[in-house]
Amino acid sequence: MEYFLAIIGGGPAGYTAAEKASKAGKQVILFEQNALGGTCLNVGCIPTKTLLYSAKQYYNATHADKYGVKAENVSFDYAKIAQRKQKVVRKLVAGIKAKLNNEFCTVINGAASVVSRTDDKVVIACGEEQYTAENLLICTGSNNFVPPIPGVKDNPCVWDSTLALDTKELPQSIVIVGGGVIGMEFATLYHELGVPVTVIEAMPTILPNLDQEVVAILREKYEKSGVKILTDTKVLSLEGNLVKTSNGDYEADKVLISVGRRANLQGLEALTDLEFERGIKVDDFMKTNLANVYAAGDVTGKIMLAHVASRQAEVAVGRMLKQIPVQRIAYNAIPSVVYTNPEIASVGITEDVMDCEIRRLPMTFSGRFVAENEGETGLCKMLIDKKSQSVLGVHMIGNPCSEFVAAASFAVRMGYTVAEFQQVVFPHPTVSEILKEIL
Repeated sequence: MEYFLAIIGGGPAGYTAAEKASKAGKQVILFEQNALGGTCLNVGCIPTKTLLYSAKQYYNATHADKYGVKAENVSFDYAKIAQRKQKVVRKLVAGIKAKLNNEFCTVINGAASVVSRTDDKVVIACGEEQYTAENLLICTGSNNFVPPIPGVKDNPCVWDSTLALDTKELPQSIVIVGGGVIGMEFATLYHELGVPVTVIEAMPTILPNLDQEVVAILREKYEKSGVKILTDTKVLSLEGNLVKTSNGDYEADKVLISVGRRANLQGLEALTDLEFERGIKVDDFMKTNLANVYAAGDVTGKIMLAHVASRQAEVAVGRMLKQIPVQRIAYNAIPSVVYTNPEIASVGITEDVMDCEIRRLPMTFSGRFVAENEGETGLCKMLIDKKSQSVLGVHMIGNPCSEFVAAASFAVRMGYTVAEFQQVVFPHPTVSEILKEIL
């Protein structure tokens, strides 16, 4: 059988594309060498959020006296926490399998590689079989980047995020190399479960791509609560569990390396003419320089987020199906969340990008926030174009801002002016009302 679309990789981009194309009645074949769901579902977003929720439950119990609640002799069982994480992952993987279980979609478990390509077809090998398709969508994702630091390779004291998620025991102490999103979420997990944490970041600040006024609030809280954060600090080498840096030596039970991810290009060696730019180079519709080859997700090297991957896949399949209109991805309106405690959520430009009007308001202007976040202040910050009065960016810290940042994303995406956004009715009492108050 010749397929309309062959997809390599069954993560958020791959399974979204397969579902969309098969629903359109097109024959689709999807190759995944591990489990459906990719990094996000199996060793990324979902496992970390599951563990973080357990840690938050423990943290809330040990701080319940702030709300007039007594909780004595509170404890946790990390093995059971890890076991629940696996249960959540299995359930969601099964859900994806059910979505793809239709007469138009074939799922092959195995490592696929491109054999050959012409403008009319692509030939893919998996095991001893070969498959032919009109179009190819590359969704091979990304891998943890291992920096060339002496002493890291083959060091039993060193974890990457995958190993950290797989363990059923907590470290006695941990040094986290990398203060980005992954590093700070793991710092939150371990700190809230009582593990001494040191974060080492080479940049002048943690979370360098986010609004720094918001980040400063998080850093101050974490340092006050005992998390050691070192910035402008380079790791020079590791000697077992001893981390030698430009700012002294630090010893811990485990060292977690979380300095980012790189595009996974395995199996694409036959595409010798494929162009690259950080990852696979694509146009606004996720098409590569090759006529019938598309790419979506982390492998493009753009914004490495699951929801971006899903949207890229929708756009790519829409282009293949010649759907009109096929809309470009509004990268300026992609929301992002850091699941620290408190959460950080943001969308749009940051203050250093352009001169604009800036409005700030403590989250305590929301009654619901005050009721549920004893002792917290938080911040909502909105960036507005001085001339058009359109909303360009929103940056927040405070729970649960992840749950309503989509409203801010919609405003940025649609180019809402302040006057137009003021007409939106927010339910009361909710923390989301902060977006109304700041207007």
